[in-house]
Amino acid sequence: MAKITVMEWQRVLSFRDGRFERVLEPGRHRYSPRRTSHVTVDVRPQLVQVPGQEVLTRDGVSIRVSATASWRVADPVAYTNGVSNPVQVLYASLQEAIRVMVSGLDLATLLADRPSPDIGPVRAELTPLGVEVSDFRTRDLMLPGELRRAAMDAVVARERGKAVLEEARAEAAALRSLANTARLLEEHPALLQLRTLQVAAERSTTLVIDPRTPTTP
Repeated sequence: MAKITVMEWQRVLSFRDGRFERVLEPGRHRYSPRRTSHVTVDVRPQLVQVPGQEVLTRDGVSIRVSATASWRVADPVAYTNGVSNPVQVLYASLQEAIRVMVSGLDLATLLADRPSPDIGPVRAELTPLGVEVSDFRTRDLMLPGELRRAAMDAVVARERGKAVLEEARAEAAALRSLANTARLLEEHPALLQLRTLQVAAERSTTLVIDPRTPTTP
């Protein structure tokens, strides 16, 4: 008899004479090396990245979308015996979910909301293969060069408009202040003389008195 040690993050499928016999849980197990073979499956959570692929939006704009998904092996037997390459099936299912999401939305909605693809169809397809998908989200939305430049021009124009608006508001506030001051001095001439004396009191100020100016008794 031989011995095999199964780690905590592993499950080992034991096949006797080519037929599945049992799943070996973590620990040490005995087996007959002449008639038994093993397949080791890693059940730790894993991350798969779907690099940018070009997809047409509902309004006919071509963009590149990348996404990430978290998954793990939930059923080692189905994962091993279901298909020859479960990860390839997972990758294709994620790509299809991205295409369905992008084709159903216009560009403005995608850029504003940055939605994630629907994980439901992916889970439905992968669960029979022993794969559990726990998270699926959009990573990047990449616009073509012309659209990127147009978007940047729009941002610059918007910021310039805000600056011009603030400048106009400041000028309007200054004019209102001057108008209020002029009206106050017109209603109370003594305030002008008082302000003149305040300015004359400053060391850096030169006061010129015009003798032709009539004085108030």
